[in-house]
Amino acid sequence: MIVILGLVILLAAGIAGAIGVLANGGDAHAVTHFAVFGYHVTGSTGTLFLYGIVTGALAMAGLSLLLAGARRTSRRGRDARRGLARSRRETAAASADRDDLRGQRDTAHAYTVHDEQQNFTASPPGDGGTARNGSDPGLRGPSLSQRLFGRRPAPPQAAPQPEAPTTPASGPVPAVEPEPPAGQAAAVPAGPLAPAQ
Repeated sequence: MIVILGLVILLAAGIAGAIGVLANGGDAHAVTHFAVFGYHVTGSTGTLFLYGIVTGALAMAGLSLLLAGARRTSRRGRDARRGLARSRRETAAASADRDDLRGQRDTAHAYTVHDEQQNFTASPPGDGGTARNGSDPGLRGPSLSQRLFGRRPAPPQAAPQPEAPTTPASGPVPAVEPEPPAGQAAAVPAGPLAPAQ
């Protein structure tokens, strides 16, 4: 609808300009004393009107170029603002995700440290069931950096077992009595428990 309205206005202006130029031509309508930038315009008033139409058309062309450039600049600015807003939203979402992950990591770390402190501060057997507080630095576990980057202790090794002696155990060795020669009876020691003969 706007295009049709613009076309009607342009056609009406063209017809009015043509009639104005043609109706004011000839010697009866001579122009006297008219100068532009030191240039004296000669001819009829119709010619002067034609110069005015050309000047107006040039002015409209310049104005349209100016508005097109302003529109293009405005569109670029609007696109840049939209891009900036989108970038800010993405940055905010990434920051929120990072904060969530950091919170989850800190929570997991706090639970791990709490569990380790409970393991380190548990009361030894026979202490009456009282737990020691975690203020003693000797009861704290290794820090996070020590756990991640520190040296790990060597796995516990079994204590060396003493070698089994190759000789029999030392101790009282029973005396071996020599056997009596054949034909002789073994003498029975006489003593208070010896039976009477």
